Amino acid sequence: MVSVVVVAVFLLWGALYQSPQTSAFKIFPSDGSLTHQQITEEAFLRKVAQVCVNTATARGQNITLSINSKLTASIVERACSNVYATLLKIPTFTAVMVQVTLSNAAVDRKQFSTAHHFDEEDFKNGRDLITQGMTAVKVSVKQGNYLAARTSLGVVCHTLQDFYSHSNWVELGSTDSFSTLIKPELPFTNLAGPNTKTCKSCVGDDCTDNVLPEIIQQKLLTSGYFSLISSKKPAGKCSHGGFFDLTSYIEPTGGINKDDIGSSHGSLHQRAANMAINATMEMLEDIRLAIGDPAFLRLMGLTQTSVLAVVFDITGSLSAYIAEAKTMLFSFIDSMIGTSEEPSEYMLVLFSDLDAGSLIKASNAETFKEKINSLSSLNNSNPGMCLSAVQLALTRVPPSSDIFVYTDGPAKDSQLKNSVEAMIQSTKSKVNFLLTNPTLSRVSSSKALSQSDIQLYRDLAHISGGQTIEVTFSTISQAITLIGDEITSGQVTVLQVKRNASQTESFSFVLDSSLSNVIVYITGDSTVFTLYSPTGVSQSGSVADGPLGSILTVNSIKRLKLNSNNLTGEWKITVNSPSSYNLKVIGQSSVNILVYFVEIFQGGHGDSWGQSYTRPFTGRNATLFVSVTGGDSVTVTDVLLVEASGSAVVNGRIKAVGTTDFLVNIDTIPEWAFVVQLKGLLNKSSTVSRFQRQSPIQLKGSKITVVAQSQNVTQPGVPLNISFTVTANATGGNYIIRARTDQGFNVSVSSSLLVAAGGSAQGNITLITPSDTESGTDVTLTIEAEAPGSTDLNYATLRLTVSAASAVFSGHYSFSICLSLFCFLISHYVGL
Repeated sequence: MVSVVVVAVFLLWGALYQSPQTSAFKIFPSDGSLTHQQITEEAFLRKVAQVCVNTATARGQNITLSINSKLTASIVERACSNVYATLLKIPTFTAVMVQVTLSNAAVDRKQFSTAHHFDEEDFKNGRDLITQGMTAVKVSVKQGNYLAARTSLGVVCHTLQDFYSHSNWVELGSTDSFSTLIKPELPFTNLAGPNTKTCKSCVGDDCTDNVLPEIIQQKLLTSGYFSLISSKKPAGKCSHGGFFDLTSYIEPTGGINKDDIGSSHGSLHQRAANMAINATMEMLEDIRLAIGDPAFLRLMGLTQTSVLAVVFDITGSLSAYIAEAKTMLFSFIDSMIGTSEEPSEYMLVLFSDLDAGSLIKASNAETFKEKINSLSSLNNSNPGMCLSAVQLALTRVPPSSDIFVYTDGPAKDSQLKNSVEAMIQSTKSKVNFLLTNPTLSRVSSSKALSQSDIQLYRDLAHISGGQTIEVTFSTISQAITLIGDEITSGQVTVLQVKRNASQTESFSFVLDSSLSNVIVYITGDSTVFTLYSPTGVSQSGSVADGPLGSILTVNSIKRLKLNSNNLTGEWKITVNSPSSYNLKVIGQSSVNILVYFVEIFQGGHGDSWGQSYTRPFTGRNATLFVSVTGGDSVTVTDVLLVEASGSAVVNGRIKAVGTTDFLVNIDTIPEWAFVVQLKGLLNKSSTVSRFQRQSPIQLKGSKITVVAQSQNVTQPGVPLNISFTVTANATGGNYIIRARTDQGFNVSVSSSLLVAAGGSAQGNITLITPSDTESGTDVTLTIEAEAPGSTDLNYATLRLTVSAASAVFSGHYSFSICLSLFCFLISHYVGL
């Protein structure tokens, strides 16, 4: 079994596309040095392997697994699958490591925070960040918010790992990790005093012995001073070192960092990195003991963490269908019980013509079915608040969840389409619409679906990679088959296109040896198609059972399930339709592609980058970061931005930055919506075959920029004021402003903001966290700005942690000043 995950990450690099600098455990590997990502992955692999081995031993099972630097995600996944029967068939372990390393890398944005990097002997505040972060991880796991837990974990890993590179712990001859950093009850007993001299100047470039002998003899702990804008430091104190560190140019000169082999103390880099690995493992063990093995494996992505959400229309016209709807929902819920696809949580959102109702949660299938079974319809048949309900579901479910919307009428709130589209793109959740046919309903309806109503649902489903399934009494059983396709684990998208013009067009796609259960979907009215295999065999869409596969027709959907033999090679399909249609090719495989937007800019701690929760700027330069990981070999040959509803293509220029990592420079983010398509060569069992993957979520840029400034902590019961700026780079006028949190906390904001074309305007938000909110709770706040006439929309997302105590701030400059500088750099260079 191939175990490869291809992770495509947008790097909004722009004019900052330069080689990395030497001043931190690096983001990109070079000269044999270990990066933060490699240190984190190594620790994760060893700890998960250790848990699996210990569990097997306790059960009397015998598995052979050497816990060393040769571990790979494939090896660990295979070993653990022999121990745990409920592991995912196509594990998300590698994807989880990417999520953690994204947030790990983002810490280097905090150039002025001494605590985040253990600079300037700021050990107590640094430890507070680590222990508070560990608490946040444990609370998020307790609340079932695993994405928030992984984000917090990545931040903690960075600070913990920096201790071993930026302090003199290694120089003191230490052989074990410093457990005091993860145990707040332990006192610091060996810190160098504020007036204690710790270093002497280096001899030229030789900093081997620049830590004073008396510091080594007394085992006193120190770390280097660092500044981008001032050379001042206390007399006799060590510097961090490196080109950007101005303090390293005054007595005592040089530095003590061990960030890479070329650093001031580069000869100790490997020892520091190994200690960082062991310290990260020790922290993971502390978390495991606190949350238990089942939750720990879920945190690591080895068991299911996705949520199934059902959005249900309870207006009166659906009364005749409620029994059938329950039967259909129960059927596919039951099909997941006891399998690797079984969700970790269920959510139900009800809506009518008056409001979107409340969100109901259930932790298991039986309780969820009881909630559904108690549903009854209201005595009206007006259009419902469908998109408001979908918006609520998208706000409250974790990313990459499955949402099923059941309705028979148009959306009363269709003006929310752009907002829902943006939320789909930011959460990467899949939305499927199940539409009853009101013309066949046994109840007269005043809200019959028009073609434009149906197209609205089709558009939103297509953007998310989902389906719009029109259901009648006679096709409920077939609809269940289609629903089952959408919840299959390990699903990958090979090709997905949308066409509006009525013309004949041919599409080609490549199937590789790792794919199974390949299905071709064509959604549209009166579509005619012919499929051609790599060997020239063809099958018309009018042939239900042919040489290439079997066709199931459910109203406007044709589902062609390919035969399992001879799939590998280039296929072609010709489609003709008098109206718009969607084409989608999916299958099951361990080769997948994930797409994130991230920001990157340079500073004293090296290239800092992390996931960006906003749309990229249209017309500006961007860069894709493609990381290929796994036990078998994959070669990336092409990375393309493909027009979602047309044939335009933007080619990327690929540059290798490591054995399995590539930078792909995109000259211009296009005006049109796009998907990311990746092509390459797959090496499986000594057989090389072509392969292609496509991001299931449709993406787009924006000419609006939204920048928010905030602390990273909110206190229970204390109003938090957050200012934000909207810049209208194209259209001026009254911009619609929306704000919401994933926790449903009270948010106050003006509903509109007047912005001149080419100008900016500032708004304010007040967030009130309930007084009974548990410390460590993660809160995601999203701010949207929509242009007049709904011509454009962009958003900014802030992540806050609830804490009864004040936030940790340290360094020469306050966090707000640091963030202002950060926002200025983004505005100036990236346009965000």
